[in-house]
Amino acid sequence: MSQNKSPLWHNFFRKKTEFTERIAELWLQTPLFNKISKKHCQLLVPDMHLRTYQNNEVIFRQGETGIGAALILSGQVNITSNDKTLATLGSGDFFGEVALVVDEPRTANAVTTENTEVIFFLRQNLDELTDRYPRDGARLMRNLAKILATRLRISNQSVTNE
Repeated sequence: MSQNKSPLWHNFFRKKTEFTERIAELWLQTPLFNKISKKHCQLLVPDMHLRTYQNNEVIFRQGETGIGAALILSGQVNITSNDKTLATLGSGDFFGEVALVVDEPRTANAVTTENTEVIFFLRQNLDELTDRYPRDGARLMRNLAKILATRLRISNQSVTNE
């Protein structure tokens, strides 16, 4: 029997290995996935959600309930609140991570400034990581706590300097 697979029998719904490796590498370069196993990160990627947005399209609005964080694969996103730009983010940046731990309304808007591709890491993905690989789940939660503490400190400094 031939080892070559016929394209007719290819699983069209399985994400390509190269895609999984690329997405895992990008997440692993963020502080959120610091010291997380590459293998375990790659296992999460097929359950993440890839979305493409057009220029000036809303990813989420302030006040909406969040369900996860987003990593920018390409393009650019403005994070705004009360008509003030808080950050302009590009490829390799992530945002919305507060939604990984609390089921609360978003504190800012995320709007694209050009055609943008993002991949979402949802709270259910974090729960799966924690259930299947508790050590990596605990590391990710510590990383998340450090990120949120740093953002709070920076926010406090900007308020006291105004």
